[in-house]
Amino acid sequence: MRIIIVGQGPFGEKVLQALIQKGEDIVGVFSPQDKRGEGMKTLAEKSGIPFYRPNLMKEPQVYNAYVKLNPELAILAFVTDIIPEKLLSVPSLGTICYHPSILPRHRGASAINWAIIQGDTRTGLTILWVDKGIDTGPILLQKEVEIGPDDTTGSLYFNTLFPMGIDAIVEAIKLIKIGKAPRIPQDESRATYEPPCDDRVASANFEKPIKDIYNLIRGCDPQPGAYTTFKGKRVRFYEAKMFPSAIDKRSGEIVSIEEGGLQIAVKGGLINVGKLRVDKGEKIGPGEFAQLVDLKIGDRFWK
Repeated sequence: MRIIIVGQGPFGEKVLQALIQKGEDIVGVFSPQDKRGEGMKTLAEKSGIPFYRPNLMKEPQVYNAYVKLNPELAILAFVTDIIPEKLLSVPSLGTICYHPSILPRHRGASAINWAIIQGDTRTGLTILWVDKGIDTGPILLQKEVEIGPDDTTGSLYFNTLFPMGIDAIVEAIKLIKIGKAPRIPQDESRATYEPPCDDRVASANFEKPIKDIYNLIRGCDPQPGAYTTFKGKRVRFYEAKMFPSAIDKRSGEIVSIEEGGLQIAVKGGLINVGKLRVDKGEKIGPGEFAQLVDLKIGDRFWK
């Protein structure tokens, strides 16, 4: 089966590596021109696979290359560019895509972030047949996993959904080869779509209940980092723990500053923050942070 892979970053590279090791017939690889495509470029060239680095997938030369490569299947392995509908019609069997949620829940670019922010206890991944919509195509296969109470977006992705996704793509190809790959329509009545998880949604409001704040910090860790503003500086929070309890402190008040964590009073208990980042600096511990911004016990984060 003649396969094209479109992807980037470590996930795209590992998918390509897995399919090469399986002996799949990879006839072309497409990646961005920046550093996100470097790993796939090196691997493709080492394996003698034609490699393409377009500015955008909508460029005419991409369509021409697709036609020339004559693929039966295209695989989208972590793609942030828009794939034109015109390209979807080229592979004779279609295009499949990895998405890190149980579709139709959490369509969009930040599915893992939103699963944690919204307090989901389970999530997973979907391999879907791509159509012109955003994560709307028929389902080929799905895998479900538990979201641990201390999981962050980073831990859930790298420890679970990343390796599971590679295996799922390999499994999907096998099903396609033997003619047993389903095309299950998504239930539109259950569909949700959230915007990208960026600073427009990452502001921490310390007047909210403890669980909401904790989920926001976990869901924004490592990117973009849930944040507040203190003395005119943007402060981001990482490695949070939640300690529910009855507490007689103002929401957002600093209760303790120790190397093991900065403790913040909120409605329903304490949030312990292990690392912080000021503006565009590096992540630092609570003690160093307190010195940097002149933070003292009794000071308060407002929002």
